[in-house]
Amino acid sequence: MPKDAAVEEFARLVRALKARDGRSYEALGRRLSVSASTLHRYCSGATVPEEFAVVDRLALLCGADEEERRALAAAWTEADRARRRAAPPAPMSAPTSVPPPVPTPVPSAPEPSPDPEPTAPKPTPAPEAPLPRPRRTPSLPAPLLVAGAVVLVVLALAAALLGRPSRTPSAPAPSPQREQPVPFTWAVGSQLWQGGCGHTYLVDRAPRAVAPPPVAADAGAWAGAHGAVHGGETLVRVTLQGRSPSTAVVLHALHVRVVGRAAPPPWNAYRTGSGCGGAVTLRHFAVDLDRPRPLARPVDGRDASGEEPRTIPAVSFPYKVTASDPEELLVSARTAGCDCRWYLELEWSSGDRSGTVRITDGGKPFRTSGTAGRPAYAFDTVEGRWITDAESGQSG
Repeated sequence: MPKDAAVEEFARLVRALKARDGRSYEALGRRLSVSASTLHRYCSGATVPEEFAVVDRLALLCGADEEERRALAAAWTEADRARRRAAPPAPMSAPTSVPPPVPTPVPSAPEPSPDPEPTAPKPTPAPEAPLPRPRRTPSLPAPLLVAGAVVLVVLALAAALLGRPSRTPSAPAPSPQREQPVPFTWAVGSQLWQGGCGHTYLVDRAPRAVAPPPVAADAGAWAGAHGAVHGGETLVRVTLQGRSPSTAVVLHALHVRVVGRAAPPPWNAYRTGSGCGGAVTLRHFAVDLDRPRPLARPVDGRDASGEEPRTIPAVSFPYKVTASDPEELLVSARTAGCDCRWYLELEWSSGDRSGTVRITDGGKPFRTSGTAGRPAYAFDTVEGRWITDAESGQSG
């Protein structure tokens, strides 16, 4: 098979996968850790990826079966061979000529210096007048001299203890080095609802003192005004983006750190919505805060909006982000019997640098509390008030 035909066959299969999925180059590239332009070059045949792994992830993302993945692997193998055969050989550098040695000039004999001109004899200085004798100062007795020396030593020690600056010149203190900023930015959203439809809050107020439930966009202001705590679950969205367009940041791991555990407060539970079933379940990291050492466990998403449901692969580390290819990490932390305070730690590396960033709720730990046994209320839009589940059943 000619090399251009092998590349075109591979590109045709990649285009078919992209067309089946229906998402844009940018949306698919973000999930594959490649730019939209790179994925477009794969589909057009302008570029063949050096590794099959990125194409295999595309196949899984687009719902390809085992037979389609084997055909794609065979097409990539032929296209990769064609790419290697078509690669031009590295140019050989021409030999450099050695310049002829430069002759060292022979220094000429120095010219004789002219005879010095005769100088006039110096005049004999006149005899100086005798200096006046210094007036003799009467000497102090030896005991006074010793006492004065002791006083000077005591004063010097006192100055040292009081931290007076020394008169002896010293080298200036080195200026502190400025730390380099982390090579990526991140933003945190912690007032999220499942599917944007509803959420449960614990509030230390009677129903008549609680305002009607807000829309999802105003959840942060409503929760802050009522001193509300996430009931049962906290959803955290972390948006990450590299600072430099030419330098990638590799994310290696996501850790959960619990800094406080207590019994859930005896507050009322208020549900802001009845929930709604969505056709798309987002991929996320599930955290069980009731475990002694909670872990961030990656969970696949599910898209049931098409004729056949398909799986959205979970984020697996290591994961790469750049300035043009940001990423969102969704964390679902749940508890049944704990008033937990916790935060996240994200390990990263970029070039020869590495580190860990702490992700918090505006500088404070996230807080999630269980709701078991707490009075639960839902809002009755007809009567315009919060009612219990029992009242809701009687009214129905």
